Amino acid sequence: MAERAQYEELARQLSAVGAVKRDMGRILPPDCPAGSAAVLTLLGRHGDMRMSKLAELLAVDLSVTSRHVAHVAARGWIDRLPDPADKRSRILRLTPAGLDRLDDLSRRTTHLLTERLSDWTDDEVGQLIRLMTRLRDSFGDCRSTPVRLPEPMAEQPWSKTP
Repeated sequence: MAERAQYEELARQLSAVGAVKRDMGRILPPDCPAGSAAVLTLLGRHGDMRMSKLAELLAVDLSVTSRHVAHVAARGWIDRLPDPADKRSRILRLTPAGLDRLDDLSRRTTHLLTERLSDWTDDEVGQLIRLMTRLRDSFGDCRSTPVRLPEPMAEQPWSKTP
């Protein structure tokens, strides 16, 4: 098991990932903020779906999802079609314009990563992907797993100050 100092450093490094995400957000077109890009990405990855499924995948409230969906629908990037199984519900589907926007987002992201990681070997990029996948797997499905706070710890030998 890793030492406490290693976990503390890991926590600092994970916090710094926010800077990477902000940099990636800066490459988004002005008419496609991060929430809209996430909607397009999830529809591209998972296919047609109901709003409730999208909200679950986004891990946000249905009202937030609804605002993101309204934004992309207003730009013609998705259609909201009647659900044949439940006429009160709608199925979200990417339009050809949405697929074009998704392709543009993918090109922008790939370009940024290619530029920023230009001094990385293919093996290093592969290793990062494997480790990030393993980290995410270790946390499980964060959308549905309640957070368990650790039990209060008794004073540990490493926490005593001389």
